[in-house]
Amino acid sequence: MHRHSTLEVRVRNIIEETSTIKRFTLQAADCSMLPSFSGGSHITTFLPQPSGNLERHYSIFNTTSERGLFEIAVRLAEDSSGGSRYWHQHVQVGDCLSVSYPKNYFPLSFQAKHHVFYAAGIGITPFLSMMAELVDKNGSFELHYAAKSKEQCAFYDYLRQEFPDQSHFYFSNGEGANRLLPAHLLNHRIGTHVYFCGPENMIQDFKAAAQSFGYPSFHIHLERFAPLAKKEQHAFQVHLKKSGGQLEVPANVSLLDVLLQKGIKVPYSCRVGGCGTCEIKVDEGQIVHFDSFLSEEQHSSQQIMLCCVSRGRGRLVLDI
Repeated sequence: MHRHSTLEVRVRNIIEETSTIKRFTLQAADCSMLPSFSGGSHITTFLPQPSGNLERHYSIFNTTSERGLFEIAVRLAEDSSGGSRYWHQHVQVGDCLSVSYPKNYFPLSFQAKHHVFYAAGIGITPFLSMMAELVDKNGSFELHYAAKSKEQCAFYDYLRQEFPDQSHFYFSNGEGANRLLPAHLLNHRIGTHVYFCGPENMIQDFKAAAQSFGYPSFHIHLERFAPLAKKEQHAFQVHLKKSGGQLEVPANVSLLDVLLQKGIKVPYSCRVGGCGTCEIKVDEGQIVHFDSFLSEEQHSSQQIMLCCVSRGRGRLVLDI
């Protein structure tokens, strides 16, 4: 309903959580209350650039005692393509920005008897709102959170204060280093749902371990910051069945961007293959999937694809 709507917000506060992570508190520019949101929700921020708005997605939470605020945390990425650098170097208290309404593609499972969150680094952010929601619902949960050190562990004091019995920390540097390992997954009781968020190698390792330990696929939940690394970056062609058009998709450009550049309206949201919004039907051709949304059966069917991340080999015929 709010796909094309935006909210105008003002930066109320900025806190340096660590040397590389800043927390931004956003309030409505007109001082009204921002919309409520569920655990795991995110917003898209629209950052002004000379070439147009730069869209970036961030999990939202609210660690304050005041309702109607959004908080986001941004890690300054070494290979930033502009988003994190903009937040860290240009955004000041009092600045006004446009953001989307909250969306949630990483919700809590209503079927879980126990929730276990595995986070590394900035991957803690979606779990902040999830844990707050579970406290309100008297839900059962625990957190396992990895960082290089206590000093590099964002929200360390907050987590120890708010969730002292549920939070477990793993610091990989210094004396007594204690690493977070996939073997921890063996300790959970039947009915547990596990949630992963962090660097891609961490997600891959924990997902593979959970599958090998016998967790049902619907007990495993994950959220990625970026699309899966593409081993195949070749160009391919698409034929648009309904309009009759032919398009070339260059090796370094997504099918979604090519369609949008040609004025073809395709709904989209996350751009990392995690939400399914940009799903399109494929009549012919071989799809190379890079999403984390479709099931293995849907991948094997070769009949649908998420055009934000997945690609074709040779020529695809799209049902658009």
